[in-house]
Amino acid sequence: MNNLPDVEIWFVTGSQHLYGEGPLQEVAAHSQEIAAALDAALPVRVVAKPLMTRPEEIRALCQEAASDPKCAGLILWNHTFSPAKMWIGGLSTLTKPVCHFHTQYNRDLPWESIDMDFMNLNQAAHGDREAGHLHTRLRLPRKVVVGHWSDPEALARLEAWARVARAWADLQDLRVCRFGDNMRFVSVTDGDKVAAEMKLGFSTNGYGVGDLVAVVNAVADADVDALVETYRTEYEFSKNPDEGSVRDAARLELGLRRFLEDGGFKAFTTTFEDLHGIAQLPGLACQRLMADGYGFGAEGDWKTAAFVRFMKVVGDGLEGGTSFMEDYTYHMDPARSQVLGSHMLEVCPTIAKDKPRLEVHPLGIGGKAAPARLVFDAPAGPALNASLVDLGTRFRLIVNEVEAVDVPPMPNLPVARALWETKPDFKTGLAAWILAGGAHHTGYSYSVTTEHLRDFAEIAGIELVVIDAKTEVEELKKELRWNDAYWHLAGLGRG
Repeated sequence: MNNLPDVEIWFVTGSQHLYGEGPLQEVAAHSQEIAAALDAALPVRVVAKPLMTRPEEIRALCQEAASDPKCAGLILWNHTFSPAKMWIGGLSTLTKPVCHFHTQYNRDLPWESIDMDFMNLNQAAHGDREAGHLHTRLRLPRKVVVGHWSDPEALARLEAWARVARAWADLQDLRVCRFGDNMRFVSVTDGDKVAAEMKLGFSTNGYGVGDLVAVVNAVADADVDALVETYRTEYEFSKNPDEGSVRDAARLELGLRRFLEDGGFKAFTTTFEDLHGIAQLPGLACQRLMADGYGFGAEGDWKTAAFVRFMKVVGDGLEGGTSFMEDYTYHMDPARSQVLGSHMLEVCPTIAKDKPRLEVHPLGIGGKAAPARLVFDAPAGPALNASLVDLGTRFRLIVNEVEAVDVPPMPNLPVARALWETKPDFKTGLAAWILAGGAHHTGYSYSVTTEHLRDFAEIAGIELVVIDAKTEVEELKKELRWNDAYWHLAGLGRG
């Protein structure tokens, strides 16, 4: 995908000088071995840092991590007992995500040979509890993973956190380009862009559509020819598509791509209410740019654009895909109620079940020429919908776990689409979503999981509401009221 951040995770091991030089050398060697194993297992490079045994070393390391853009986060572990007061100065200044890995070097105890030397050296059960107490007292946001460093379950949880830490690093210098404003009179796509930059790191700025038109008009015909041939190679073509519309779509994609690349943007928005000088609403261009890793939000939805980019970085290399999505309409059969997700044009082909089909049809909105778009069905399987909303006092992330099902034939609906059943059931899931203030625009994913988004909310310091198989409406209403009180009293809303 485009512009994946080149970052690394630091593996940091704590000890102290109580045990003598020989044991410290052994601890350092064990730390290097575990870091190498994690480096081989995780999707982000893992770097072993020098053994931490003194307060000044820890402070210097944390300050270095805070200032190093390549450091996406720290995995902390105490091989022996590491008195936690040594860590106060460093952790108090740390600004990078933290995962506390509660492991130990040996998986099994050597029952026949174990002695006090072994016990003194292998004290993670002791040292990590000391560390955990201080982390809690410092209110240090972190993920705690428990298990041996060869344990597949522990490695899977570390992988989830590492993916989120990398995506968080990407979010910190993410630039969102808005062509025009958000759709007139719409509440949920609006919000506080200053607060978002303070809390979440990404910046959002607007650009006139005329700025884009100038770049689009400068695209060479030969480049348009080449891209149209790429379309013919990568997609099925409907019979006799409007060649002029396809060429306009290719020219628009090339201009939009160039504008985003020149500006260093990784996410963008469009709106059908501001298309002056553009031949058609960008559909195919938005779909293909999303497939390359760009975040997108329709009708000026800058929060969703940034969030879709975040989800794409998290899911890079995993099975499935991620797309901008909208809950469009319902199949309300009492026996099996379902949600049909789609949009006017802009659904990402990374979630296509089969080879997408390029078609041209009138849109009926926006007052422009018939736009080209990719038409396909999304596959069946576990998925989720997630919505990042601005409540005025804080940001809330709402996650609904869903089960996508096969899409029935819809020959008169020429757009990409997904069909799913919400958890725990249709009525409960939808009522919970509405009570939580979830938007109609979402990030829809087969690759990103609830665990990923829990880790994100922890790192970002934002509220998380999960709607899953265990959700009950009355209990959720209590949770929302408690959350209101907590976030107000804790003063954690805007950051």
